[in-house]
Amino acid sequence: MSERYICIHGHFYQPPRENPWLEEVEFQDSAQPYHDWNERITAECYAPNAVSRVMDSEWRIIGLINNYSRISFNFGPTLLYWLAKHNPSVYQSILDADKESMTNFGGHGSAIAQIYNHIIMPLANRRDKETQVKWAICDFELRFGRFPEGMWLSETAVDLESLEVLAENNIKFTILSSHQALKIRKLGEENWVDVSDGKIDPRYPYLCSLPSGKTIVLFFFDRRTAADISFGHLLENGEAFAKRLLDTLKVKDGTVPLESVASDGELYGHHHPHGDMTLAYCLYYLVSNETAKLTNYGEFLEKYPPIHEVQIAQNTSWSCSHGIERWRADCGDNMGRAGWRQAWRKPLREAMDWLRDTLIPQFEQAAAQYLTDPWVSRNDYLTVVLDRSRENIETFLSSHAKQPLNEPEKRHVIKLLEMQRHAMLMYTSCGWFFDEISGIETVQVLMYAARVMQLAKELFDLDLETKYLKILESAPSNIPEFSNGAKIYDIFVKPAIVDFAKISAQNTMRELFADNIEPPSNPSQIPNNCFSIKLENIEKHDDGNFRLTLNRSTVFSSITLDEQNFSCAALWLGGHNVTCGTQSNMPKNQYLTLSAKLIDTFEKGQINELLIDISKYFGQTYSLNDLFKDDQHYILDYIVAEGLKKAQELNNLIYHDNSAILRFMKENRILPPKPLQSAAEVVINMEIEQLLCSQTIDLEKLQKLINDSKYLTLTLDSQLLGFQASQKITQEFTKLAQTPPSLKTLNNLTTLIRLIHELSLPLDLWQSQNILFKIAQNQYQTLKTKADPTSQAWVRAFVNLCELIGIRLA
Repeated sequence: MSERYICIHGHFYQPPRENPWLEEVEFQDSAQPYHDWNERITAECYAPNAVSRVMDSEWRIIGLINNYSRISFNFGPTLLYWLAKHNPSVYQSILDADKESMTNFGGHGSAIAQIYNHIIMPLANRRDKETQVKWAICDFELRFGRFPEGMWLSETAVDLESLEVLAENNIKFTILSSHQALKIRKLGEENWVDVSDGKIDPRYPYLCSLPSGKTIVLFFFDRRTAADISFGHLLENGEAFAKRLLDTLKVKDGTVPLESVASDGELYGHHHPHGDMTLAYCLYYLVSNETAKLTNYGEFLEKYPPIHEVQIAQNTSWSCSHGIERWRADCGDNMGRAGWRQAWRKPLREAMDWLRDTLIPQFEQAAAQYLTDPWVSRNDYLTVVLDRSRENIETFLSSHAKQPLNEPEKRHVIKLLEMQRHAMLMYTSCGWFFDEISGIETVQVLMYAARVMQLAKELFDLDLETKYLKILESAPSNIPEFSNGAKIYDIFVKPAIVDFAKISAQNTMRELFADNIEPPSNPSQIPNNCFSIKLENIEKHDDGNFRLTLNRSTVFSSITLDEQNFSCAALWLGGHNVTCGTQSNMPKNQYLTLSAKLIDTFEKGQINELLIDISKYFGQTYSLNDLFKDDQHYILDYIVAEGLKKAQELNNLIYHDNSAILRFMKENRILPPKPLQSAAEVVINMEIEQLLCSQTIDLEKLQKLINDSKYLTLTLDSQLLGFQASQKITQEFTKLAQTPPSLKTLNNLTTLIRLIHELSLPLDLWQSQNILFKIAQNQYQTLKTKADPTSQAWVRAFVNLCELIGIRLA
């Protein structure tokens, strides 16, 4: 039998979600119980695939595998940027997988690059195409330490110019869907064969000759199998997945076939729960049965160069049956919301194109005063984006500037390049992909556009917003209250725009509550992360009912290098009533005199006069409405804490006073009054939550709460409790791995898991299972050889725990 190869490609990508002014992802309510969608999808997909469980037929773990090391993959550069900062262990696992794959696949790493921020390349101008490819290569080399052999095109959207840009930058190959081929012929022959509508044989690489005379290799993935991965049932069974891949490899002509499949990587765990384990078992099955060899595109291309050439169907993609219309027209491709149209796509594209094209001559003329070549400078600017240190910025400027620049000129140049960066970020494909213009993905690209216009105003004194919004007025929303894109911009984007005054106010309002609120566990989730604030003076006053904070500080941006001095006064009147005034460049003597006046007014209890003075002497005022999402949550948690405490006490009183009657009604099959049932549910939910979040769980109390919830048929917050229970179990297993063997600890853990199982919560135990599996390979192997009663008791308890959590022991 001739050799047969299989290559599974995962396209792992999230759109950039960072607030354009803060360079941080803010709290996203729709992602709860996680902080944001990046964090959620990392927990459900990116992390599990780095240490995925291989399960037997009874769903017990028999091994662990880094899936990335055995497949071909790309990660979006902006996603890797986030992972490196927020989950460095997963990030490192991805880099390690690429190194491991080089050992597996003849020196060829499995990672390939991806168009930088996932723009639709055929809809981009030539310069944006070039910058996107150069930024993708730069990012890849910095992270993976090698040049990428291949590059993933966003949505596999392709035209000849995009392939030319790839080839000019020494990219060897890219991956397309089988329906994107038009004609093929054997190398050296004249006659072309029509392979349109997916008739191409995707089991071989093809050479594409370009108008410039350059060439690039194209791999076409098996569209049918890929569709069954995405929309069918292939991710329900790893063995069936493997056999489906093998079935496509039957050839009679003696050639060496490659079964190539590509899909969104998020299918392996996020869209399909436990999809990572299905993939892991598929890989395990293929390796252990040796009926075909796993490979990646680089290795296969080296062994079996193309013997055919191909012509592509231009302006096509893998996710739009109308080519690339999904990103510029109401073509009918959408997520399936009945009655909704996407007539907003065309004017949104037109607004972005108008904004980009209006600023091209402005950028060229302004940047040419300082830079040898403005577009070459833009192509190299990613090195600054990835390293904002002053030393690196100076190195970049010295290599691109026509002459030494003074500080204002340096800031001017950085702003010009930041304007261009956001003018590309505003084309991120997800802004057009979904059904509604008010969705978070579209609002995100609108915010990038707002940042572009803000910088243009600072640089050129241009008011671009009026014309931009005029175009958006013709972008209709499917939701009547939002009307059109211009109104959505006013509702969601304008309030999010940040300037130095808002940063100063944000910091001052936070100081009102700084003594009461613990900082977030992840410091990078503190807003204004790319701004630093140097306090010159701060005074806090609290009379038991109201609070006053006064400060004088300098705000500095690590992005634009700008800095500005502010004097601020913030007053809390209780509840959500916060007022903050800011004034820039107030003379120090004036600030000190004004501070003394405001403090005197506050101490006299003249609150109305104080509010008038803040409005009078501080030019701009802010409220809690203007806080960034994270600080809103931290501060509101504190503000409502007393109310929650009272509510809990009241519900406790109602529940415990009526628990006997609730039981009596249950015994007699009488429907309980809703207020009493609701009080019981509030109390039981909160007490279980408190137990799961406590340092040491009272197992007897937990058992009683579970018994009460089951007996009274109470509705529990399964998503929140499941999340907290999963975290608690992981914490306890981590402690188990770090401490000497303890029979008591094992028994407590076993009891805890059995109790939680009684709640039928959706648990995510992959981390806990992996920890226990590693203990099984170490401590367990040592102790099971010992004959003393203590060791044998520990071994028996450990076996029981493993069976409970789903691990098969040798």
